[in-house]
Amino acid sequence: MNNRFWRLDARPVGNAFAEALSLQTVPLAAPEAGQIVIRNRYLSMDAGTRMWMTDRTDGYQPPLPLGTPMSGLVLGEVIASNAAGFAAGDWVRAFGTWSDYSVVDPVMAGAFKVDASVADLRDHLGPLGMNGWTALWGIERTGATKAGEAVVVSAAAGSTGLLACQIAKLLGAEAYGIAGGAEKCALLVRDYGLAAAYDYRAGGLREKLVEIPGGIDVYFDNVGGPILEDVLANMALYGRVAVCGLVAEYTAGERRGPANFDQVLMKRLRIEGFFSPDFMDQGKALTARLRQWVDAGQLSLPYDMTTGLENTLAAYARLFTGGNFGKVLVELPQ
Repeated sequence: MNNRFWRLDARPVGNAFAEALSLQTVPLAAPEAGQIVIRNRYLSMDAGTRMWMTDRTDGYQPPLPLGTPMSGLVLGEVIASNAAGFAAGDWVRAFGTWSDYSVVDPVMAGAFKVDASVADLRDHLGPLGMNGWTALWGIERTGATKAGEAVVVSAAAGSTGLLACQIAKLLGAEAYGIAGGAEKCALLVRDYGLAAAYDYRAGGLREKLVEIPGGIDVYFDNVGGPILEDVLANMALYGRVAVCGLVAEYTAGERRGPANFDQVLMKRLRIEGFFSPDFMDQGKALTARLRQWVDAGQLSLPYDMTTGLENTLAAYARLFTGGNFGKVLVELPQ
């Protein structure tokens, strides 16, 4: 039996992923001691993995070595196990590889057994998975959102951003979104009940954010860059900025702080970054809370689906070109 996988051959420039990764085929290895073999059903496309392709050494995870399989979250069925606590037939979510099969140490890969009886298995990579965990943690813990406050979320049409908007509402806050394109903004207001959504591509974002009564109490930042500057100019006194991602920097190859950083002092703001390692040990509790909302129909996520491992790079690129609404997944035919 063979295993196809995407290999990282070079550090990609911008969105030129096809020039940096290649599809390889090798015999599928049997699991060594302490390993499991997962038949991947879905591959999760996440913007944060773009940092793993760079040579940055100051992140929460070291850069992937060139010549190795590309890593990412996967959801699938264990077909062979040589590790305690896992058996063939278990469904798991883990940090595996962009491949037909992931051969991993479940401890190192953060393998998490999931309930295969949920109505939509994909939810384990959405509202019940890392995106849901991140959105809940960032809104409630890092952002310390309170009922009645104004919460702004950038990349609000993406998987984590859209969940953050809904969770802010569930906690009693007024949710506002920033997204690219009038159509996305209209969907956010019409289908997800946001108080307003702002198209950053249309220009004048800073002036539009003035419309938020009393200023912005909490900003859930997925982007950084100029959008962060526009939001800082409109923060309320003692506002909080929960920095979840910096998509504007992932492909630009440039790092810079906001030009109006003085707003942090003048408005007594708190800015705090957070990463998934901060709450990995809270997974069961976070999932239980999120599932209550999912089962009640109060928390949902649309899925942007691509079929076939060979089409992975096209799906991944949509994260950085604004081509998706909701969660981008690659489905592998079984």
